[in-house]
Amino acid sequence: METFAPKHSADRKWISLEDVSFVRRRRLILDHISWTIQPDQNWVVLGANGSGKTTLLQLLAGYIWPSQGQLTVLGERFGQTDLRELRKRIGWVGSFLEAQIPSSMSPLDLIVSGKFASIGIFETPLERDYHRARELARTLGCESILDSSYGVLSQGEKQRLLIARALIHRPQLLILDEPGAGLDIVAREQLLQTLDLLSRTERAPCLVFVTHHIEEIVPVFSHVFLLERGRCLAQGEKTEILRSPLLSKAFGIPLEVSKEGDRYRACVR
Repeated sequence: METFAPKHSADRKWISLEDVSFVRRRRLILDHISWTIQPDQNWVVLGANGSGKTTLLQLLAGYIWPSQGQLTVLGERFGQTDLRELRKRIGWVGSFLEAQIPSSMSPLDLIVSGKFASIGIFETPLERDYHRARELARTLGCESILDSSYGVLSQGEKQRLLIARALIHRPQLLILDEPGAGLDIVAREQLLQTLDLLSRTERAPCLVFVTHHIEEIVPVFSHVFLLERGRCLAQGEKTEILRSPLLSKAFGIPLEVSKEGDRYRACVR
């Protein structure tokens, strides 16, 4: 594994995986992962299908428990904290969550449900919760769909709602699991612009973004964690990781990586 040290580091452990492995049904999904994220960094987790990206995110969000190793998220060490409370400090956007949302759910209630880290509302929201939900919808460009049902919305509209839901409790960490999947080119670029806008807001959360398309790595992301078959192939600043030899090894095919403006592209050689 190649590791490139960040230019700035903090002494305290904010997010840290130390020799973490995960086994499901006797199959090794993640193999001895070590990774540290500092509060001022935004990371992309990059790798081929089946490399373990979503499993890694589920560990970070406290939805599953490591089979081996030590895991600290937002300064809270697994085994010494209430994961239900920890999850309220983490926002999640991705198919793992989306599949659980009833098609009849109202967008406003969906956004507010993020305060309780639940699908559906099982506690009584305050009026200020709905006020914040409307503010977030306006900021993210989805205010006009609040009177619709979730099931009739486009994929791009759903993704913006899910981001609003993830932000309502002002998370310190926002995890995005392939949020561009199923979006057309226009909707995907709108989503990436939304993330750029989000990163510039006051008290913006740390972003961890999973993809297997390097063209989705916009300037807001500073670092890349490269997975290959459940192992960390390389990690560090994106200028060091987004190179042809490393990506060719990760995806198992000869790739030529180029940079066009502030975005990257990869093509098969």
